[in-house]
Amino acid sequence: MAKYGDVALQAVRLAGKGISPVEAWNLAAAAMFPDQCAARVKGCPRSAFLGLCEEGYVEGIEAGKYTTSVSNKKYAIDLLKILHEKPQLADLPRKQLWGIVVQGAPKQHNQQVEVVLTLWRAGLLST
Repeated sequence: MAKYGDVALQAVRLAGKGISPVEAWNLAAAAMFPDQCAARVKGCPRSAFLGLCEEGYVEGIEAGKYTTSVSNKKYAIDLLKILHEKPQLADLPRKQLWGIVVQGAPKQHNQQVEVVLTLWRAGLLST
């Protein structure tokens, strides 16, 4: 579902207009999922995005305190580091890339990869 990648892109645009990353994500998710409350508040992609923002990896967004997530933040940052070292891995299927991130652990991907890949491909992430 590329929609969470689109939410992340819109959130970056909104944050560039002076809106906090948290509020930017909430506004972008509300616009993408106007009638789907569960999709709007889905934590994994949100926490992945906010975790990247928190560490200052998203272009145009200052590092700060944006999330209490530990796991999803770590997954997003680990994936960013993997892509930085081996950009060609961005072409792998999402499931395979997720397996690399979680080192084969039986953990379900929940759109974290989509958020990171979308921002990566848009040139909005730095390490």
